[in-house]
Amino acid sequence: STRLRKEKIASIQVVIYQSLHPSRKMSHRKFEAPRSGSLGFLPKKRTKKHAGKVRSFPKEDATKPCHLTAFRAYKAGMTHVVRAVDRPGALMHKREVVDAVSIVETPPMVVVGVVGYVETPSGLRALTTVFAEHLSEEYKRRCYKNWYASKRKAYTKYSKKYTENGGADITNELERIANFCTVVRVIAHSQVKKLNLRIKKAHITEIQVNGGDARAKVDFAKALFEKEVTVDSVFAKDELVDVLGVTKGHGFEGVTTRWGVTRLPRKTHRGLRKVACIGSWHPARVSTTVPRAGQNGYFHRTEMNKKIYRIGKKENQNSSCQTDADLTEKGITPMGGFVHYGEINEDWIMLKGAIVGVKKRPLILRKSLMNHSSRKHLEKIDLKFIDTSSKLGHGRFQTAEEKLKFLGPLASKQK
Repeated sequence: STRLRKEKIASIQVVIYQSLHPSRKMSHRKFEAPRSGSLGFLPKKRTKKHAGKVRSFPKEDATKPCHLTAFRAYKAGMTHVVRAVDRPGALMHKREVVDAVSIVETPPMVVVGVVGYVETPSGLRALTTVFAEHLSEEYKRRCYKNWYASKRKAYTKYSKKYTENGGADITNELERIANFCTVVRVIAHSQVKKLNLRIKKAHITEIQVNGGDARAKVDFAKALFEKEVTVDSVFAKDELVDVLGVTKGHGFEGVTTRWGVTRLPRKTHRGLRKVACIGSWHPARVSTTVPRAGQNGYFHRTEMNKKIYRIGKKENQNSSCQTDADLTEKGITPMGGFVHYGEINEDWIMLKGAIVGVKKRPLILRKSLMNHSSRKHLEKIDLKFIDTSSKLGHGRFQTAEEKLKFLGPLASKQK
């Protein structure tokens, strides 16, 4: 009788709930009180891939011409832009909006090798690698723990293959890649000497070549040996890219910050930024799904679909931020330089929104894995204004000339 009474009360509660909330049905606790923090990113530990690593490249399409699918970049900082929205049907259509944008510096990369992969039941296997005849010092430095004390003999024997027997060994290895491999990737390195980052070892990246057949890929890669590849030959304005890199590290942090669990009531004994119950008596161990304190940040992450608002060239360094609405001649570097980075003197890319990592962090830009069809993704970007005021405080002036004109003759300059 007690059980029947409980069932009757429960059914009455359901009827009352549905009468009060006709659009909602009785849900499950899993949806009403979801867990805090995703378990998809476990283990939350510091990454070993400090400069980013591409785990997946875009799908192959043999009908397209051969092209590279990724590029190395360095985070400089952020600013904001004013742009006109061109999205018919949207509330903001033909209006102006302010967007936060990230600036990444992208000095040209140098291709130094090609590697071919064969498909096996357990995944890809590298068949052979061919390197260029002449390799730069910054590439060789990456091969040594202590460049200063070393004999610097890396690749000296290998380079002789180009002169022995008329380069027959090199030709044979390239033939093997063309005949047997399904995936071809170039080995390219960034030119860190062109940046003011005080590092001398180049960041080396494998970049997949998509389009065409295997032989066309090998010919394409061989033609790029020892040559510079610029960012505008890989990406274009209004394209969507993925950003791979390492997030900002925060060290050892508690459960409230690390997992986002709810704080306990103010009067709680022995602290309130805790998990109240970490599990039942049995099983007599703490489950892996229970939030615990530990490392937060410095994780490898991939952010997808970042729109390219503008690609700046080194040649147009002093006028790369001109728009049709703002004809002021100015470069992308703000007054006083980017905070904790400095000046941009090479090619650069402007991406919508924030990106992972601290300033100076090496990132990888990769072509999007998706085929985009939405209006938002296909929208053409029309920039009206790019802010270059100081990022050290509340910047008032866009250029040094504007500041000088406003302040007038300064006593310090009259000496």
